[in-house]
Amino acid sequence: MSGLPDHIDERIQELAAEGDALAESAEYSAATQKYWAAWDLLPEPKTEWEAATWLLTAIGDANFLDRDYQAGRDNLTSAMHCPDAIGNPFLHLRLGQCQLELGNESRAADELARAFMGAGIEMFLSQDPKYLTFLKSRLAAPPGGWGDEPAKPSKPWWKFW
Repeated sequence: MSGLPDHIDERIQELAAEGDALAESAEYSAATQKYWAAWDLLPEPKTEWEAATWLLTAIGDANFLDRDYQAGRDNLTSAMHCPDAIGNPFLHLRLGQCQLELGNESRAADELARAFMGAGIEMFLSQDPKYLTFLKSRLAAPPGGWGDEPAKPSKPWWKFW
């Protein structure tokens, strides 16, 4: 799909930046309101725009951080129907985390494995260790082992996008 009209794209970027600032301050509910306002500006069909992918991912991330795992699962699952979502390690990580928190262990294992395959151990090092421990309990070690000796991630999560 061709790009959004400039005036719409600019407003979406503004609202997303406001949402990001609120999320950085742990004001997740207010952040999701900004992201939804940006979502509302997308022309139909909304899921065909690249902006839909990162907006729904931001919403799902805020849901997860706010411990609203069901909303996170639902929004991240919707994001999977948008451009370039499948295979995005961060999106798979957050969806897997939501699935695990909801007790959907089979779906969690699948999504967390996709995150691991896409970004390796680095994706998990800044997360609660329970997610990597769970993944290790469901998968055989990859060739060369897990490679999870204590280390600092070389790049922040948004660099995986």
